[in-house]
Amino acid sequence: MSKRFAIASIVVIFVLVLTACAPATPPPEEEFVFGVILVGPYNDHGWSEAHYTAAQYVVENLPNTRFIYLDKLNPADRPETTLEQAVDDMVAQGARLIFTTSDDFKEDTDRAARKYPDVVFVHISGDHVLTGQAPPNVDNYMGKMEYGKMIAGCAAALATETGTIGYVGPLINEETRRLASSVYLGARYCYEHFRGQDPDDLRMIVTWIGFWFNIPGVTLDPTEVSNDLINEGADVLISGIDTTEAIVVAGQRASRGERVFAIPYDYEGACAEAPEVCLGVPYFNWGPGYLERVQAVRDGTWQPRFTWAPPDWNDINNRDTSAVGFERGPALTAEWSAQLDQFIAGLADGSINLFVGPLNYQDGTPFLGPGEVATDEQIWYMQQLLEGMEGPSQ
Repeated sequence: MSKRFAIASIVVIFVLVLTACAPATPPPEEEFVFGVILVGPYNDHGWSEAHYTAAQYVVENLPNTRFIYLDKLNPADRPETTLEQAVDDMVAQGARLIFTTSDDFKEDTDRAARKYPDVVFVHISGDHVLTGQAPPNVDNYMGKMEYGKMIAGCAAALATETGTIGYVGPLINEETRRLASSVYLGARYCYEHFRGQDPDDLRMIVTWIGFWFNIPGVTLDPTEVSNDLINEGADVLISGIDTTEAIVVAGQRASRGERVFAIPYDYEGACAEAPEVCLGVPYFNWGPGYLERVQAVRDGTWQPRFTWAPPDWNDINNRDTSAVGFERGPALTAEWSAQLDQFIAGLADGSINLFVGPLNYQDGTPFLGPGEVATDEQIWYMQQLLEGMEGPSQ
């Protein structure tokens, strides 16, 4: 054997040994696909856009994920499409997790989950995990917007000169009653403690349009409702619906020289519709909750649970940690903003707890006895508006 051949053979053997000892390159991770089903347009500047933004947040923060979505799943825009059909299509496209984002999807989510037991469903705003009605592959998630609504009510009480707040509500159910009531409690507290006024003199008029957004011929027109509330004396409009009509109307009335303010809902950027009248917006930050669930399903650690997520009181506007925030609007003065700081600090440290009795329902029946602190369950299942509020409870 020649010297050159021997050296070459040794080199080959050495390379083969190194190759055998080298760790195997792991296969590329499979793309994770999740679906989002929206009740309104993905760009509604309200509820649905906040969910669409959350799906984008997941993709930005979790590599190799992709989302698919269907928006406008409601009787007006897609009367022939069912949630089950939307789910069929998403599962066919590889979705392993599907977010259903309306209270109206509660029963249909459970039905779809039974059809696809290997797919995880997260029903936003529902409670069937809590009540035990949900299939084992269903999760419930909701932000504690009650705090955001209390802050909105406080801001309205600081700004009003007529002592009348108008509330544009969607349909009537336990969720919408507790949110409207939270506005009222926040407004009463700040009207008394920062304005020095009798809270019993404060009016809050609630008008329900009949759905989460306008359906011509089916709901009341939220534009007309907003104008009617201002005509009745409200100089602050607070929205409880998914879209922006209240702040648009307030901006139009202010442009004619009227002193009127607005507080939109759901979406962090909603003040942009009429910044000059916007006191702020309580908004949902769904991103962290979405991310946690996508990660858990992908890792195989997901377990069904009912989650009612509070704000991160260290920073309620932290996009990575807080489920609920309040974005201050350009119309909020420095004085009002400082008072709002005090109010938020009290909510954060527990020195301000507004769901404490005595509190009665609208018809005078007791909701909370003297000194009684409401449980989460009592708040979640509110049966009426609170005493002193104007507008129907049923």
